[in-house]
Amino acid sequence: MGFLAVITVGTLLLMLPFATNDGSWNNPLVALFTSTSAVCVTGLIVVDTGSYFSFWGQLIILLLIQVGGLGYMTTTTFLILLLGRRFDLRQKLAIQESFDRPFLHGNSQTLIRSIIATTLIFEIFGIILMFNVFSQKYGTSQGLWLAIFHSISAWNNAGFSLFPDSLMNFYDSWIINFTVPLLIIFGGIGYQVIMELYMTIVHFVTNKQERLVFSLNFKVVISTTAILLIAGTLIFFIIEYANPDTFGNLSFEGKLLTAWFQSVTTRTAGFNSIDIGKMTFAGLFLTMGFMFIGASPSGTGGGIKTTTLRILFNCTRSVLRGNDEVVMFRREIPVPLILKAVAVVFGSTNMVVLITFLISLNEGIVNPSFFDSGVSSLQVLFEVISAFATVGLSTGITASLSPISQLLLILTMYTGRVGILLFMAAIAGETRPRVVQYPEETLLVG
Repeated sequence: MGFLAVITVGTLLLMLPFATNDGSWNNPLVALFTSTSAVCVTGLIVVDTGSYFSFWGQLIILLLIQVGGLGYMTTTTFLILLLGRRFDLRQKLAIQESFDRPFLHGNSQTLIRSIIATTLIFEIFGIILMFNVFSQKYGTSQGLWLAIFHSISAWNNAGFSLFPDSLMNFYDSWIINFTVPLLIIFGGIGYQVIMELYMTIVHFVTNKQERLVFSLNFKVVISTTAILLIAGTLIFFIIEYANPDTFGNLSFEGKLLTAWFQSVTTRTAGFNSIDIGKMTFAGLFLTMGFMFIGASPSGTGGGIKTTTLRILFNCTRSVLRGNDEVVMFRREIPVPLILKAVAVVFGSTNMVVLITFLISLNEGIVNPSFFDSGVSSLQVLFEVISAFATVGLSTGITASLSPISQLLLILTMYTGRVGILLFMAAIAGETRPRVVQYPEETLLVG
């Protein structure tokens, strides 16, 4: 309900004449789609953000991105602290639920302040670095605004850009190709991991003698993220190496740099330094896979999350080895967590398949020439995965979809942001605890 409220307010503001460049009232569907995409930190657009919206419209979008990235509960709790109101048990429980971690044993107020401080530090860091690049080309004032907008958008894994072709004009800029990915990575790995990294640095600087023990969440997130980044860079480099529309005309260094950028941004960020619509089919399939995986828990990204992927991978390995327990880094994973991971993947897959079917069916009825114009079912699937995983990458068909299909994408972005399990649980309502224990029986599987 909190996210819906923010989306509604954003829609109303973006409909007002001062939000558009020509000073006219905005199309309600355009305003709703843009507001949802901003709050859900997705980045899918039906109009060019830089030319369609005025400075005030862009500022509203940026504020929506910041609120969406931090999370509704984090933002409202921070406002409560600023107003000096009491931080009661209800807020603590809500924060615990939103981060999926038991923070009640610690100081939740300190947690919220540290999250806000971390966000500001990284965003200011990104602004300083990118300002040097943008100011040289667009002047001081415009360069500063571009740096602010893209830094906040990158940290929150939103993918919104004020350039019509995203960051394609900066494919050879080392500063942009490392600043934006670093913001994306740190924004997506989650605040708990960042806090542990900070404590590690403090521990190393102070030369403490006691042994530092990392949490299982830290080990899984860091290792899985590193594997995905390295593997993605190498595979993108190989697949698109000879494609004249993407990597083909770049130098060896440029190809490697662009492959690195795509490996990072496909996992929920949504920026692009190449034309996504001109990638090979293998490249598009790889991109969809990375989008579906997404970022890490409590981060600003979407997808099924790296921890879910790792749990299911280890679960499969345990089955193949004939083990009854799922073990990761010498720690046994509890059965409820495995069931939750299975439910996330099952619910996410069904959501993507259902929306893809409905959009394909709707476009076939409402706009029969849609698929005759060269659009493939793969592009529709790509668009839906991008919306559900709150990525924002597109093959260029978003604006050409019919209003009903755009509304379906809005629902998909919203579901992906609040979480598929939470969304389904909210629809199903409260469940009663089971009081009967049934006998166990096996059946054939696989």
